[in-house]
Amino acid sequence: MSLPKEFYTIINGVWPMLLIFIVVLTTIRICYIIEKRERFVLYKEFFSLAFVIYILLLFGLVTNTDVQSYGNNFIPFKEIMRYNFGSKYFIWNVVGNVMIFVPFGFFISLYLGSQKLNKPLLITVITSLTIETVQMFIGRSFDIDDIILNCLGGIIGFLLFIGLSAIQKHLPKFLQRDIVYNLLTVLIIVIIIIAVCNYWGIVF
Repeated sequence: MSLPKEFYTIINGVWPMLLIFIVVLTTIRICYIIEKRERFVLYKEFFSLAFVIYILLLFGLVTNTDVQSYGNNFIPFKEIMRYNFGSKYFIWNVVGNVMIFVPFGFFISLYLGSQKLNKPLLITVITSLTIETVQMFIGRSFDIDDIILNCLGGIIGFLLFIGLSAIQKHLPKFLQRDIVYNLLTVLIIVIIIIAVCNYWGIVF
């Protein structure tokens, strides 16, 4: 499935802000670790930075006003039922609204270390409700279905966290060491750098 034009428009619009945030936050965090003489764990720092980047991209996506609005919807499942299952609009508006909040549910659960759904779900509801309310004032619309779908995505993210946590606990001890996760993080960073370079047409 190819990504919609809106996604690339958003990326092109926010990448300067993203780059500035990444450099500034990374510099501040490194100085903080040195000043406080804390232990540096690459994968933990990477996940923290990844959450910030995700939030910025989420902000760019949900505040994009170049999206067609059909007016406010306060009736549950009204908009969901309007799309033909499997169609482009179904994938973008229904599946997309679920998937965009899967990382949110995962990151929040990881940050809280929560084994119960109540707090991650509450945060997801408040966040999605705030987004939908703000959208009414920026040329978009409020849609109760988006909140339902976002919450479903948050729940999936929570279940993903629970599943990965359970798998981690059953791994051999040597695979639970920080060095292993740090090496995996380095691999992920390299893949991201290659992907970004390919996107900008940079060839080494």
